[in-house]
Amino acid sequence: MSFLMPPYREPDFSQASLAAAPDARFETVELAGVAPRGFHSTSMHPEYFKINGTWALAPDMMMDDVVRLNDDGTLEVLPARELKVGDRVAVGRHERGEEGILVWSDGFAPAGHAAEDQFAFRQGRSRETSYARDYDQLIELLQHERDHGNILWVAGPAFTFDSEARAAMSAVIDAGYAHGLMGGNALATHDLEGALLHTALGQDIYTQVSQPGGHYNHMDVINEVRRSGSIRQFIADNNLDDGIICALERRGVPYVLAGSIRDDGPLPEVIGDAYASQDAMHGLVKEATTIICMATMLHSIATGNMAPSYHVEADGSVRPVMFYAVDATEFAVNKLRDRGSLSATTIVANAHDFITRLARGLGLTW
Repeated sequence: MSFLMPPYREPDFSQASLAAAPDARFETVELAGVAPRGFHSTSMHPEYFKINGTWALAPDMMMDDVVRLNDDGTLEVLPARELKVGDRVAVGRHERGEEGILVWSDGFAPAGHAAEDQFAFRQGRSRETSYARDYDQLIELLQHERDHGNILWVAGPAFTFDSEARAAMSAVIDAGYAHGLMGGNALATHDLEGALLHTALGQDIYTQVSQPGGHYNHMDVINEVRRSGSIRQFIADNNLDDGIICALERRGVPYVLAGSIRDDGPLPEVIGDAYASQDAMHGLVKEATTIICMATMLHSIATGNMAPSYHVEADGSVRPVMFYAVDATEFAVNKLRDRGSLSATTIVANAHDFITRLARGLGLTW
């Protein structure tokens, strides 16, 4: 069964309240990096702004940003820290059209959908939930997105500790089911340690037996990558062709490694500036149509906060951004749902089990 893309329903702008709504107000920035008082703060939903009597959809959305009206009449969503003196920024705190601003959260809801029963068993998402249908739907989605969308993975280091999980993720990448990946220093370090030394934090990734002196391994790998000057050169210097990072480099898939306070090293490609990391991550997020977060709570929440619920295609059509959060703990996935970060599909699963099951469902071997 092929994936069926949910259709998008625009607001009915002929409704009296929207037809009679005033144009949105845009006030001028007087101090760089400071929005005018009363600025409109964005959500992850489609947002329309009435300009010269016509409702315009902001093409790219990110939560807790501001909206700038450019000189050519286009709208741009950006962090307030990037504002320059003279920029014109949307102001208004009413979001149902009263001030020329409409936040539209029903674009992908089925027409005439009815409210759910007030009482029903097993409506939550927990370790007791059956995720069989979710796997089937995700497999169909990925098969569609490989050629018609943009698949972004957000991954923690957990599944780099297992040879089969690494091989499964590599197969997913090689088969074209990844158009971008985001992670941290640990993901790349332990994966490259596995490629060079067959360990992760000194533990054999095939037998899970800790090796003598293995606690040095990840530091040695970081040191050698820094000696080479880059991850790509390190791979070439050591003739490596194994694991997730090698697959990304082999396929030319872009990746962002965002740094943290606790990083060892770090690897040369790790971005240490938090705001530079955010900008680099957002560069991949705004192209994504499907996002899958695995075993990394902080990266997942960060991604959820910057990801819109919709994507404007080249032909102007609007489609949903599909968002999946996978973690072994209910707390991690529910925290993402509770923050209002999209309508996330959550799966409580061990990252090793999830990626191997998914890869097999896609018909991949390794």
